[in-house]
Amino acid sequence: MQHDERRVDRPVDDVWDLAVVGAGPAGAATALGALRADPSLSVLLLDRADFPRDKSCGDGIAPHVLDALTSVGAGDVLDGWTPLTRLELSRGAAQVGRPLARPVWVVPREVLDARLVRHATRAGATLRRHRVRTVERGAHGVLVDNGIRARVVVGADGAHSVVRPAVGLPPVRRRALAIRGYAPTPVDRRGTQLIVYGDRRQPSYAWAFDRGDGLSNVGYGELLGDERDTPSRALLLDELERLLPGTVAGGEGWKGHHLPLSDRRWDQAEGPVLVAGDAAGLINPMTGEGIYYAVASGILAGRAAAEAIAQGAPDRAGALHRGSVRRLLARHLRHTFVASRLSNLPAFVDAGIHAARRDQRAFDDLVEIGLGRGLITPRLGLGLARGLAAGLPTSSMSSRPPTPPTPPTPPTTTVTR
Repeated sequence: MQHDERRVDRPVDDVWDLAVVGAGPAGAATALGALRADPSLSVLLLDRADFPRDKSCGDGIAPHVLDALTSVGAGDVLDGWTPLTRLELSRGAAQVGRPLARPVWVVPREVLDARLVRHATRAGATLRRHRVRTVERGAHGVLVDNGIRARVVVGADGAHSVVRPAVGLPPVRRRALAIRGYAPTPVDRRGTQLIVYGDRRQPSYAWAFDRGDGLSNVGYGELLGDERDTPSRALLLDELERLLPGTVAGGEGWKGHHLPLSDRRWDQAEGPVLVAGDAAGLINPMTGEGIYYAVASGILAGRAAAEAIAQGAPDRAGALHRGSVRRLLARHLRHTFVASRLSNLPAFVDAGIHAARRDQRAFDDLVEIGLGRGLITPRLGLGLARGLAAGLPTSSMSSRPPTPPTPPTPPTTTVTR
């Protein structure tokens, strides 16, 4: 982070307790978390776009998202949208389709984000259209673009965050690239989320998630390798069509997006500048799911900011946020890190599908680690071992997979506290 005390400490009239860069799910959740903790706070939401606005995403909303949003008074954001109760997974001949333990939703970000922003402004936040370019820290607060001062700033500005490098955090090491569109839902896919694993860079898969209104969110994504070998739009669409024939011709609204994938360990710098959601590198490396992480880490960032301000010590916000996110997600992130490495090997993908087909509880465990805060449970680990022993293809296992961590006791800290 740059330090220019002559610039940062000059008088500024535009002063706030909390400024949030980015008003997507992570940013709106930050505002809600802070204002739920202290409704008297002055909170500024900054975004370069007007709402409603489209955002490239798989649009999947796990039940954990609803749990978290209910805790800050926004549990109605999914009203009017049809819950889905079935998930199908396949890779080649290996297939499984089962009911979900809890329903999920598929809601366009154009709808979801606007509803969350509305909740945040009704709670007391001020929304302003503004593209942030610089963030600087000084003796009397944090200066945004040399004109807005705040006691605490939260970067919720996505995969290409301006705030993340300003706070001294390194770039996210592993990224994926995906393309998304909308296509009519075939009769046989109504009420279903479908994932078909590919055979390019792993993990890779195509998806078709029924929205419940006659359309499905459809797309394809894969892990990025060498920057010189980034897949083109045409290649991504070709892979989608190969895995889900007939999808591309009827689709529209195609948009690509980068996904900064979480690592085995998550960090947050000291001080009054925090990061949440994609800007924090919080996207499930197995599935690319990021809405739950965005909402959960946003709420925790807002609470950390409110607590630090209440203590008269905004510089403590970073440590408070780091501790709360690690309590919520640290063990889960270690397990998703291992699971994502295992899924690089097609034999383990097949074994996971085999385990889920044999046992509803193993299926539930697999869903939980992909969508929520789940762990590699002993039951799931045993199912994977049985799948491999059942004679599933092992020719692709040319390298030794990482050793799964010993499954700990399920986490007890929740974002809804």
